[in-house]
Amino acid sequence: MTVSKLDQLLRLRAKRFAAKPSGQALFELALLVPLLCLVMFAIIDYSRALNYEQVLVDLTRQGSNMASRGTLLSTAASSVAQGSAPLNVAAAGEVIITSVAKVNNVDTITGQARSGGISLSSKIGTGVGNKATVPATVDDIFSHNSTQTIYITEVYYPLSQITPIAKMWGLVMPSMLYQVGYF
Repeated sequence: MTVSKLDQLLRLRAKRFAAKPSGQALFELALLVPLLCLVMFAIIDYSRALNYEQVLVDLTRQGSNMASRGTLLSTAASSVAQGSAPLNVAAAGEVIITSVAKVNNVDTITGQARSGGISLSSKIGTGVGNKATVPATVDDIFSHNSTQTIYITEVYYPLSQITPIAKMWGLVMPSMLYQVGYF
């Protein structure tokens, strides 16, 4: 046999081998599709939650800023709830703005207003004149200026998953997002 005939024979066999369908690619695809779906769904839901958290951070800053500049607490809470686009805090969430001052060396609630479509209790406390539960940073502010009033804005917003990740893999994200800011 000459080299060219051998070369032709090898090329013909290589074409026949390459033309035969193999189940390996289908098997690899079947293994990878669930993993790829899991990653894609997790990215979608996590990105939505992260976006909502960033909006909530901005809302807490706005509420505390408005209250610290002299806006009535009820007006500030209503404005934050109404101006919460792209979220709809006025219908589905809750904004609670609380003013806290040192009274007789105790963190005391001096005013509180809420607005929104759901009713949740404040983690700071409820009721004017009652003791407030504040972060350590707020106590540090009071240690330097005991006559100052601190305005604390809390925003709650429900998070619903839009992908089937929870049903597919049992991964669950929080159903309620919470953010707090103070001035």
